[in-house]
Amino acid sequence: MTLDNKTILITGGTGSFGQQFVKTLLRDYHPRRVIVFSRDELKQHDLRNKIPDPRLQFFIGDIRDHDRLYRAFRAGVDIVIHAAALKQVPACEYNPFEAVKTNILGAQNIINAAIDCGVAKVLALSTDKAVSPANLYGATKLCMEKLFVHGNSYAGSRATAFACVRYGNVVGSRGSVIPLFLEQRKTGKITVTDPRMTRFWITLEQGVNFVIHCISRMQRGEIFVPRIPSMNIMDLVTALAPNCVIEQTGIRPGEKLHETLISSDEARHTRAFEDLFIIEPESPFWNRPPISGGKSPPDGFSYQSDQNERWLTVAELQSMIYE
Repeated sequence: MTLDNKTILITGGTGSFGQQFVKTLLRDYHPRRVIVFSRDELKQHDLRNKIPDPRLQFFIGDIRDHDRLYRAFRAGVDIVIHAAALKQVPACEYNPFEAVKTNILGAQNIINAAIDCGVAKVLALSTDKAVSPANLYGATKLCMEKLFVHGNSYAGSRATAFACVRYGNVVGSRGSVIPLFLEQRKTGKITVTDPRMTRFWITLEQGVNFVIHCISRMQRGEIFVPRIPSMNIMDLVTALAPNCVIEQTGIRPGEKLHETLISSDEARHTRAFEDLFIIEPESPFWNRPPISGGKSPPDGFSYQSDQNERWLTVAELQSMIYE
């Protein structure tokens, strides 16, 4: 499926990813309409002023609201990108019921609405924190992935297909460590939880392009994982604030020393390609052709940020950040 002449709806469309996605879609493709579905009227107003394109439309709504989703999806939507979520780890820990309502029950609402309204494809955004989760945010995203993979069973003979994209930390997104370090740099002191910490790293533009690539590639039930570089937290400090004093604060509750994008159990039903991995559904309760091409990872393989083949240098980090 191409994006030309399609109506594409993105939940959470005023977030960091959503805004870049809308910008890229309207600039590089020829959609019939792009619908931003989100809760914040001010952010929608700002985005409308920033991108005054007649193909861009806005729906005020919350994915917790079953009826509002149905109303939005019945506007002739062909493709849904699900990017709405509560994603701040401390906020999810302190407000667990709210995290479940948005990240899990909201995903269920999207699946039901998409099937009943005849949406062709739904692609959900996940995170490395969904793999062997150590916090509630990761646990809710793991549940979201399971719902979207097996939402294909609920679709039955209907045409709606569901899949997921899973990647790591996004450079410069709201809530990431980079804005924090840039603010702390003004004081001359940077706080680091643990100097051994590693993370997968991807830019907003890379994330958007990967999602667009996966829309056309998805069949049903896949989890797409890009091959992206890792970085050490101390290299990030060197790239951003080389002359600052470093205060070590210790790993926060629910935080991991290293992140994983593919577990060793998932690797058994994963296909490796040059630019990405595709995790196939382990128990597809629907008719689904196997993925052609790619290779099976070696026994015991897992895709972890501290065991990556590719690492970002300080110069590459600086280029990504300031770009």
